[in-house]
Order: sequence, then C-alpha cells, then structure tokens
Amino acid sequence: MKAVHFGAGNIGRGFVGLLLHEGGYDLVFSDVAAPLVDAINDVDEYTVHEVGEGGRDTVVTGFRAINSATHPDEVIEEIAGANVVTTAVGPTILKFVAPHIVAGLALRDPSSPPLQVMACENAINATDVLRGEVRAQAGDAWEAIQGRAVFANTAVDRIVPAQPAGGGVDVTVEPFFEWAIERPPFGDDPPSIPGAHFVDDLAPYIERKLFTVNTGHAATAYFGARAGVETIAQALADDTIAEDVAAALEETSALLAAKHGLDPADLAEYRETILRRFRNDALPDTVWRVGRQPLRKLSRSERFIGPAAEAAERGLPTRALVAAIAAALAFEDAEDEQSVQLQAQLRELDAATFTATVTGLERGHPLFAAVEEVVAARQSELG
Repeated sequence: MKAVHFGAGNIGRGFVGLLLHEGGYDLVFSDVAAPLVDAINDVDEYTVHEVGEGGRDTVVTGFRAINSATHPDEVIEEIAGANVVTTAVGPTILKFVAPHIVAGLALRDPSSPPLQVMACENAINATDVLRGEVRAQAGDAWEAIQGRAVFANTAVDRIVPAQPAGGGVDVTVEPFFEWAIERPPFGDDPPSIPGAHFVDDLAPYIERKLFTVNTGHAATAYFGARAGVETIAQALADDTIAEDVAAALEETSALLAAKHGLDPADLAEYRETILRRFRNDALPDTVWRVGRQPLRKLSRSERFIGPAAEAAERGLPTRALVAAIAAALAFEDAEDEQSVQLQAQLRELDAATFTATVTGLERGHPLFAAVEEVVAARQSELG
C-alpha cells in the first residue's frame, strides 16, 4: 500500500505520516521546500519523540520525498498508483495541490480502487474545499475521473511545537492525538489508519476540536502575550489567565451542547483534557508561535468569531469569548506580518469599519456591538 502526503513539515512527519506508516503504507512526502526534501531523502529513518506523561519514541521508515515544484510529474505518477492521498499544507494551499491530484486521477487505472483523499487541515470541511478545487480545475475531464477518487473530511488534533535546534527531520510532539474521519465515503473499504476513528457524522467532532482546542490554544496565547508571559504552559500557570481561558471554553461548550446535542459532562471532561495538554511543560510552545496570524484567527468562520457569533444568535453568553477577542486585538509581534497589519488597521480604520472588515460580522449582527466596543477600547489604548 502507498500513501502520498502533501506537506512534509512537522505535522506531516510527526502525526499524519506517522499514523500512515503504522497503518502499513509506504510514504511519499511531497513538498516545495528543497532543503527539507533533501534532508528527508538523506536519511533512512526518523524518530517521532512524544514528550510528557506516557510519551514514547517511534521510528518511522519506508518513506521518500519529492519536490513537487521541480518534479511535479513524479508526484503525479505516485498519485496515479497510490491508495491514499493526505494533506497538511494549510487550507489556502489546497488549490495548489489540486492540479497534481487531477493529473494523477487522469493517469489512474479506472479498474483500480478509488483513491482515498483526506485533507488534514485546521479548517472545517477542508476536504470538501480540496474536492471543489479538484473538480473546478478538472473542468470537462471531471465527469471521466470523478469515480476514481473518494473524498472524506477529517478532524485532526495533535500539538506539534517549535522544534529543538539540531533535531534534523526528527519531530517532537505531545503524546495525545485525535484523528476523526468520515466513514460513509469509504463504504466497506476504509483506509488502514491505527488510532483513527471513523464516524458517521463528523461535524460535531470538527467543531468540538476547533472551538475547544483551537479557541483555547489561541486564547491562552493572546492572554499570555498581553500579560508578558513567554510560553503557553507559563500562561496557564497564571490563575487569572487560566480562569479567562476556561470561561471562554465554557461558552464554546454551551454552544456545542446546544447545536450538536453533545453531553455537557463529556464536554467538561474534554475541556479539562485540553487544558492539561496545554500545561505540558515538556512542550516549549511560545505564545508568539501560537498567536501568529491574528487576522486569520479573527475572521468570520474562525475560532473566536465563529463560535461567538453562533452563540450570540442563540442568546447564549459570549462575554468571555469577547474578552479573548480583546486580547487578540492587543497581540503585537513585529516578526509576524499579520500582527503588524492588525495594529496598522486598528490605527487606520474606525471601530465599526474595522469590525466589519476584519471579523466579517454584519453591522446588525447580535455580536457586532460587543466586538466594536473592544475594538474601540484597543484603539483608545493605541492613542
């Protein structure tokens, strides 16, 4: 069995690639970073180091890497004969992966089992986005090739911090992981991925993860950065920050219970698990790494505005989420382009225009006034 994985970075090697290896697949990494591709091809194995309680080392073998920028034909040929294609490239890069999949499907033997495609991104229904790009770029050829692949959405969760210097292609990760995958697209032939669980309805799992892990992680980063704290674990050692993050996650859990019928007790246990993970001192994760790209994280469908808007529409509390949004507005990192842009827009736009432009909220939305208020407060701080 063979799997082609787009994105040979830390998530690709330390999570998706690891589980595909454990499922018995030969791994083909595709990436555009020439030094990384060369480094992978220079070794016969790499080690995934789990740090923290219950952690272990796992050696990964049976892989190779292809530079898709310089050798696209090689990637296409591998896709044509693969069982599985996965991605961990970021949602905005999926459109650049699509042409390779289109070309690979065109070369694929129509009698072979369908290619199983899964986009493992921090985004809701990312595989649907990828499928849409594949269909659009296939054009008139779509009708002939669409039966040669199945596309399944997934929800993935594993913290992979900035890596220690000198580690080569080894990867340091936390012991915890979760990979939930839609079952129905595969029929009776799901991919072999140990540790993954297949579910009939993925939506609750995606939003539970995004609105707990992603919201909580970013909230910790922004509250921590505002308080002058350096790491995520140190931020949660501060009782005030810990209470603020917990309050925001209680609000997202209330939404998840109302929207998906999830059990509040199970959600409370899940929140505690997530916060324990963030407190892992063995993961040297900084508030600056986690907080980067604040403009994206403040956009309409992302981890703050997304759940807060839905909660407001249902008349549920949003005070703690709005407080986290206020902390995000104060995020200043000269080395992060979006942080610089964020602060510039706060200086250039009036509060209402900024709120509408950055968050995507309509002016009559029940959350708009509360967000506009914290935007104005941040603008007052900037003078």
